[in-house]
Amino acid sequence: MKEKILNRLRRQCSRREYCSSDILKKAAEALEGDREGAKEILDVLVSEKYVDDFRYASAYAREKAMISGWGEAKIRYVLSGKGIEHELIARALEEIDDDKAEARLERLLDNRYRALKDDPQVRMKLLRFALGRGYKYDEVASAMESIIRKDEWIQTPHDGGNSDA
Repeated sequence: MKEKILNRLRRQCSRREYCSSDILKKAAEALEGDREGAKEILDVLVSEKYVDDFRYASAYAREKAMISGWGEAKIRYVLSGKGIEHELIARALEEIDDDKAEARLERLLDNRYRALKDDPQVRMKLLRFALGRGYKYDEVASAMESIIRKDEWIQTPHDGGNSDA
């Protein structure tokens, strides 16, 4: 029975990344609540390198930062909830390209700004939106003000340097 479950989990782990807590839960369910047996299966998968929490955290952080547009705080929170050690989370977050993450934040805010442009509470809504995505206040405030200033500059008529004075 355990060997069959172990082989099934090997196949699953070879197709995508899983963290230890996810595999422990899957194994315990398959073994009808046998936590000790599930722990043995997890130990085998870790020793065979099918499960690696750092590898999982790195892949998760990259995906959520680049594809989903999440900030560091939200990624850290979710990974902590999966029982991944804080040290591993910190190392995984170091792999995120700060410049790309900043550009992603600006694109997210710019798109949201266009939708809320005429709303009198646009600043508050943009701030709440980005903080909910897990970005830090300083990052959000800076990007938000840059987008709003750029839009106000575009909206303001310019004389192109030709003054009649």
